[in-house]
Amino acid sequence: MRNDRDAVLREHARLPLVAAAVLVAICAVTFVVAQAGQTSWLLEVSPGLIYAGVLAALYRRMALSHLVYMGVFVHVLILVYGGMYTYSETPLGNWAREVFHLSRNPYDRVGHLALGALPVLTIREILLRKAPLERGGWLVFLSLSVVLAVAAFWELIEWWVAELTAPGVGTAFLGTQGDVWDTQWDMLLALVGGALSLLILGRAHDASMRRVP
Repeated sequence: MRNDRDAVLREHARLPLVAAAVLVAICAVTFVVAQAGQTSWLLEVSPGLIYAGVLAALYRRMALSHLVYMGVFVHVLILVYGGMYTYSETPLGNWAREVFHLSRNPYDRVGHLALGALPVLTIREILLRKAPLERGGWLVFLSLSVVLAVAAFWELIEWWVAELTAPGVGTAFLGTQGDVWDTQWDMLLALVGGALSLLILGRAHDASMRRVP
């Protein structure tokens, strides 16, 4: 019986392992060529790598759905792109600023939207598997509450890093771009991203969870 489960787990692990291998290669290359420098890259990307590493370490005890693992993959890619240039200097964000006549590079807004939209699926799945919760209002409320808590804690991390590192590195990592309401916008966008993800991907997430061994 145990052998059967191990075989099913190995089959289930193929997609996450391929995604992890691709991610390792991308991280290695972008770390070397990062225009913002290796320190900035590490500050921006290491939280995502820790997140992915924890899920990998817990795989045998608690395998999650493929949708969650692909969400982690996309989320780390978003962090890697920001880490290469700093969020306020990403070429894609500069292009959007010029094309849409924006007052600032909007890539950090994308990053904070993703901070809600992608991890909320991990939160939802863990709550369903480990807590006495059923699908419904309380699950949505608690999932979004955790997302908002994570977003608020990330703002605290940005503050601490800005205080402890060199002024140039800390300012780039903070990424406020002169917006006095940047912190509030970041938390709001994470909450909006989480809500949209639950609304749009809820059924797909349930279907993906049913295929977990």
